[in-house]
Amino acid sequence: MAPSRGRPLLQLPGPTNVPDRVLRAMHRPLIDHRGPEFAAMTLEILAGLRRVFRAEHGVMIFPSSATGCWEAAIVNTLSPGDAALVCEHGFFASKWASIASRAGIVVERIEGDWRRPVDPDAVADRLGDDAEGRIRAVLVVHNETSTGVTSDIASVRVAIDRVGHGALLMVDAVSSLGATDYRHDEWGVDVTVCGSQKGLMLPPGLAFCAVSAAALEASRRAACPRGYWDWEEMRRSNDSGFFPSTPPTSLLYGLAAALDMLEEEGLDAVVARHARFADAVRHAVAAWGLENYCLDPGAYSNAGTTVLVPDDLDADEIREFVRDRFDLTLGGGLGPLSGRVFRIGHLGDLDALMLTGALSGVEMGLAGVGWPPA
Repeated sequence: MAPSRGRPLLQLPGPTNVPDRVLRAMHRPLIDHRGPEFAAMTLEILAGLRRVFRAEHGVMIFPSSATGCWEAAIVNTLSPGDAALVCEHGFFASKWASIASRAGIVVERIEGDWRRPVDPDAVADRLGDDAEGRIRAVLVVHNETSTGVTSDIASVRVAIDRVGHGALLMVDAVSSLGATDYRHDEWGVDVTVCGSQKGLMLPPGLAFCAVSAAALEASRRAACPRGYWDWEEMRRSNDSGFFPSTPPTSLLYGLAAALDMLEEEGLDAVVARHARFADAVRHAVAAWGLENYCLDPGAYSNAGTTVLVPDDLDADEIREFVRDRFDLTLGGGLGPLSGRVFRIGHLGDLDALMLTGALSGVEMGLAGVGWPPA
């Protein structure tokens, strides 16, 4: 293999490319994480995050992967033996269900079609049958990166309210925040979970929870054991600009820079840019004679496109070809989709020429493995 030159093309649906400005921001000496300069930075970051989440209050930062905040959402609001309804329409929804189960939560599943978004009517029907109110939370992944399907969160909230059920609405916005329109307060979400490595354009290592007043009230009654993930301790510290344990200061420097970049571009413009790039990718997939895994055009993801290949093609062979020849990294199929799909990320720090180069690499890779057939 020839030595690599230039920058690798990281065309995953996460982690995404880290902007030079963010990298430069992270490359500075540490400061006292108990001092006034640090507190001022943290408070400014939290204000910026509230604007991105579109949440008036209740945003917390945890040094962790987003998986950690999955667990935080569960253990802070539920008690062992409580039931949670999981809309299982993709790999990451299944993983969140597993986290809940291991915390002692009784997981009830709506096993949806992975190629389509969550069905709000199915949620309403299941909650309508829960006369005893055993289900305390509904768990939904907003943008399922394994499938390239985005669900309508506002409609899920409407469905819950339509049947008068008191379940909390918890949403994984890990790959949608900063790439797709998301409105924590307006949509009536009780807990939103996100990570740093996708639309927020950072390395992995920070996770975020935005919580409603109802979720905070539930946390006062919840009986799941919690230590590191305790919201009350984190909120108390964050409210004064600090953390209960040693924070990753360099990542926070980067987060401050990333939030500045999002605000300078304007959040609506950021969302429009992602929609434009997503549309370009979908046109390319059609031109290649391949199929978007998502079957509902209204649910096409602005963060990443999952491409279904014919039975006589191996998606992993395509990925290996473009990685070895062009230093282009695509996402692979997860769980039952292994070998059947490849995934093109189009979120984060991305411009039109970067995306065009990646699509050219995919097209050359397809030709390299013999597609389309002669």
